Amino acid sequence: MSKAAEFIKHLRDLERINLEGLRFRLIDAKGQVVGRLAQEISVILQGKDKPTYNPKKEQGDVVIVVNASHVHFTHDKWSTKLYRWHTGFPGGLRARTAQEQWEKDPRKLIWNAVNGMLPKNKSREARMDKLKIFAEGEHPFEDFPLVPYVPKPRVLVDRGLGWPVPQGFEPANLERYAFRLRTTPRLQGGAGRPTLAIDDLLTEEERAALAVAEAAAAAAPKAATATGATRK
Repeated sequence: MSKAAEFIKHLRDLERINLEGLRFRLIDAKGQVVGRLAQEISVILQGKDKPTYNPKKEQGDVVIVVNASHVHFTHDKWSTKLYRWHTGFPGGLRARTAQEQWEKDPRKLIWNAVNGMLPKNKSREARMDKLKIFAEGEHPFEDFPLVPYVPKPRVLVDRGLGWPVPQGFEPANLERYAFRLRTTPRLQGGAGRPTLAIDDLLTEEERAALAVAEAAAAAAPKAATATGATRK
């Protein structure tokens, strides 16, 4: 299908949609993570971002996504995430990775993610009809009153180490500990790294119990020596 024919098809699809009271939301997917972007698109398609939300009515806006070929996946999902389907014949299970799907049709990455996040009912097909995805920045809705939508910024949470291993202890996994030490901003390069002893991590009751146990352990050899001398 040529680009012109594709644009005409998208415009004709709007004839089946009641556009009264709906907005045309324009989203730039460049640099966005697929899952997070799909979650926000699904909210708009359902109309949950409006104070008049009613699950029995189709009040979701029309969503136009551009630059769909410039999205991202986190970690190694480009090679590990699989898209499966069945041909209908015995042994007809097929699969392709996210990288292969992107090379074939990058729009399907967002389409599949949004389709999977919408409620599985009769309204899903009508809501998906209001989702228009384009691989690049060109789209046939430039003459419509577009309302830009800026996705929420990605918030990175520091899940690194709160402090290094206290004195007298060794990490169970040296490789993992070294990795987390490198990826923790406040501990990188050893700058400002606190030095904690085991006593700094104990409460007063635990310190008292530890002192009693150490005293008992120290007294045990003396008691054994005295017992042996008596027997002789």
